Order: sequence, then C-alpha cells, then structure tokens
Amino acid sequence: MNDETASPHDLLLLEQIEQNPDASQASLAAYLGVAIGTVNWHIKRLINKGYVKVKRIERRKLRYIITPEGLSLRAHLTIDYIQTSFKLYRYTRERVLTLLEQVKEAGYTQVRVTGDGDMAEICRLTCLEQAVAVTEQDDCPTLEVAGLKVILHMNHNDKGEA
Repeated sequence: MNDETASPHDLLLLEQIEQNPDASQASLAAYLGVAIGTVNWHIKRLINKGYVKVKRIERRKLRYIITPEGLSLRAHLTIDYIQTSFKLYRYTRERVLTLLEQVKEAGYTQVRVTGDGDMAEICRLTCLEQAVAVTEQDDCPTLEVAGLKVILHMNHNDKGEA
C-alpha cells in the first residue's frame, strides 16, 4: 500500500488493533464512526496487503495481529499525518497573519473570532501573538472560521469604510 491507496481510516484502524487485538469490527466501526461493512472492507484490504493477520480465537471471535509491514505502514502514516497537520497549521497561521495585517492597517487592535475547533484556536493564538485582542464585540473585524478557511469580515459601520 502506498500513499495513493492508503485510507485515512488505515492509521486509526492500525492504532486501535495494536492497542486491542481482540477488538470487534463493531467496536472499531463505533470508534471510527463508520458502518461495520466499511471496517470489514478496510480490514480485508489490510489483510490482503499483508499489514494485518487474523487469527480465530473462538468460534465467532477473531484476533487481529499487525505484521512488521503493518507496523512500518503505521509509522509511515503517522509521519504523513504529522507533516500534513503542520502544513495546515503553517498555512492557516500565514493566512491569519496576512488578515491581521489588514486589520491593523485599518486601525483596529481587536478582532472577533467565530467558529470553533483547531482552526479557530490557531486564529486566537496568532491574534494574541500579534498583540491583537480577541473580543466578542460586534463592532470590530471578524475572523470567520468555515471548515478549513479563514475569512476576514471588516466592520464597515465603524471607521467609515466602504
């Protein structure tokens, strides 16, 4: 399996199987938030690729064993995940820095951040680092976090901007 065929679920499945080889497909599906059939498909794929072995321990109970190749894949997927996360962090931070320059050029010293999750947290931390206060007031610019996007809405009521 290479980067083109690796699924986002593969890393999570390999981690869960390593932590609990006796996990059922139902418990793995609940953990991933997907259907049992989806987990079954992913596990069969991992078995066919040689990353996981299966051993029957009872009539209806299976144990999943990660092979050395599976451990190597998990390490590779972990590194890829971390690298992608840092790229997203850097991209978001650069975007917010650019937007904060616009905010400062317009004479504002505070912004409102809407949205939640990691992206909003990156916005808040970048604001604090740049000495731009984060407020809940409606009369200042807003950094709106929409998924992976950060959008600046300038308040046009104040400062006479068009």
